[in-house]
Amino acid sequence: MIEIDALTDLVDPVVIAAFEGWNDAADAATSVVQHLIHEWDATVVGRVDPEDYYDFQVNRPLVGTDASGRRTLSWPGTEIAVASPPDMVRDVILVRGIEPSMRWRQFTADLLAACDDLGAQLVITLGALLADTPHTRPVPVSGTSSADISGDHAGLEVSTYEGPTGIVGVIQDACARLDIPAVSLWAAVPHYVAQPPCPKASLALLSRLEDLLGSPLPLGDLPEEAKAWERGVEQLAEEDDDVADYVRQLEEARDAADLPEASGDAIAAEFERYLKRRGEQ
Repeated sequence: MIEIDALTDLVDPVVIAAFEGWNDAADAATSVVQHLIHEWDATVVGRVDPEDYYDFQVNRPLVGTDASGRRTLSWPGTEIAVASPPDMVRDVILVRGIEPSMRWRQFTADLLAACDDLGAQLVITLGALLADTPHTRPVPVSGTSSADISGDHAGLEVSTYEGPTGIVGVIQDACARLDIPAVSLWAAVPHYVAQPPCPKASLALLSRLEDLLGSPLPLGDLPEEAKAWERGVEQLAEEDDDVADYVRQLEEARDAADLPEASGDAIAAEFERYLKRRGEQ
């Protein structure tokens, strides 16, 4: 059970959750949640007891020093924070943690119960996977939803994936069984630059979140960091002929697969996001 700090009633809250580990290539998904926690100055209202769900030989506690010079010990786990973004008409519940080592079903039940106590109306999970996609092209983001809300959001489909899954997949399954509206967004990270961070993938997830929520989200330094990341990868690719040839092959395959209509839709969506953000300013 997760104890939640006493709060006033939240307004139509939406959950945005991401977990380190199998679901989080290049830390792209958890970086989005951490970014929003920082930008919105979110307040932590609950923590999962790590003793019940984590193997501390896999995810070890960290020793450090606080501002007063005292030694501290921080344990791995999952935190729940809430924010009231100034540009949104609803509140947000932000969940950031580590994929648990054990008792996934109880972990999921406790987490969803805590979100239900906060009045959550929609659960959005974020993930990132390694894929054959070139770093020079827009990062693909796929979106799936539970069957009952798939028609309400453009670009979302009912998931047909079959195979191994992580805690994100378990949470999505639990939401479907409990009739909780749920959406899962996944960014495709170029597999040849898998080391974190990947701000370009995080920015792509954030842009897709904007579309889903219908409100501008704070981008902070992510656009500049994404450009710097792409320049850095480009320099590394130019230093290795084999990598450069491989990237060109990926670019050709990607360009051949992209339809003109899809490119037009992408441009229109980006322009709409620009107008919304400009209108808010």
